[in-house]
Amino acid sequence: MAEQQPYSKVQFLDVGEEDSGQRLDNFLMRHFRKAPKALIYRIIRKGEVRVNKGRSKVSTRLQTGDVVRVPPLRVEQAEKVENSEIPADELRQIEQAIMYEDNDLIVVNKPSGVAVHGGGGLRYGLIEVLRALRPKARRLELVHRIDRDTSGCLLVAKKASVLKALHQQMRDDQFEKRYLAIVSGQWPKNVNKVDLPLKKEHLKDGGWHVKVAQDGKSALSYFELKQHLNGCDLMAVRLKTGRTHQIRVHALANGCPLVGDDRYGDRELNKRFRKLGMKRLALHAHILGFTHPNTEEYMRFEAPLWADFRRLIEEQSL
Repeated sequence: MAEQQPYSKVQFLDVGEEDSGQRLDNFLMRHFRKAPKALIYRIIRKGEVRVNKGRSKVSTRLQTGDVVRVPPLRVEQAEKVENSEIPADELRQIEQAIMYEDNDLIVVNKPSGVAVHGGGGLRYGLIEVLRALRPKARRLELVHRIDRDTSGCLLVAKKASVLKALHQQMRDDQFEKRYLAIVSGQWPKNVNKVDLPLKKEHLKDGGWHVKVAQDGKSALSYFELKQHLNGCDLMAVRLKTGRTHQIRVHALANGCPLVGDDRYGDRELNKRFRKLGMKRLALHAHILGFTHPNTEEYMRFEAPLWADFRRLIEEQSL
C-alpha cells in the first residue's frame, strides 16, 4: 500500500512564459500529478490557492510572472508508472489506438472505459499510459478531456508551446468537435438546436451531476438525426460550448437520454441494450478539427467507431 506523504510546506510556483494562458486547475494538475483532481478543485474553491495573493477561480487564466501560492497538501504518493507496471495488453491497445503522431502532438481514438488520467482510485489513465509508451516526450499533456465512458478523438500535446496554442484555439472557438450518439426512443421532430443553460452540482464522491437551470452556464448543442434504429436513434451532435455532460443532459431534456447512460438514462432500457452488447455510454467523439500550431495546416480527424457501437447500429437498423 502506498504511503501518505505530506507536502508539508506552503509552495510558491512561478508562472513562466510557456504556462501563460493556462487555466489554474490544469496548471496545478501538471505540477501535482499524483494529487486527486477533486483535491485540486477543493483547495481552489475554498480559497486556499492564491494567485498574486488573491483568491482565484478554477478557470482563472494565468499570466507570465504570476505567483501561485499552494497550501500544504497531503496526497497519495505513488511510484512513477513504468511500462512494466501497466499490463501489456493495455499498452498495446493504446498504441494501436493512436491515429496520428508527429513531433508536436498525438491524436488517439480513446476506447470507452479508459479514463483520460489517473486519480479517484485509478492507478493510471490514458495520459499515464502514453507517458510510459513515449518516455522521451517529457511534457505530454491533455489538450482537452472526454468522459471515461465516452470513446473517440482525444488530442495530446508534446510541448508546452503547442498546448498553449491549442488552448487559445479552443478559447477562440476554432476547434471542430462532432460526436455520434445513440439516444433512446425517437428524437423529436424539428428539434435541431438545443440552447439550455446547465448547472453543475458537486457530489460527495468528487463527481458532478448536471441539470438544466436558468442560473446555469449557457450551453448550445446542435443535434441532427442520422438514422432511425429499433427503439433508438443515431444522432450527429455538434457542440458550440463544451460544458460537463452537455450532450447527455441536453438529450435527456428532450426526452431521449443516451443509451447506456447510467447516470441520466433509463436503467431498464439500458438493461435491454446491454443484452445486445452495448454495455457502455453510446457516445463517440467522432470528428476533431484544429489548426496545427507549427505547420498552420488545418487537420481534421475522424475516429472509427469501436466494434460495440458499430455492431449496435448494424443489428438495430430498420
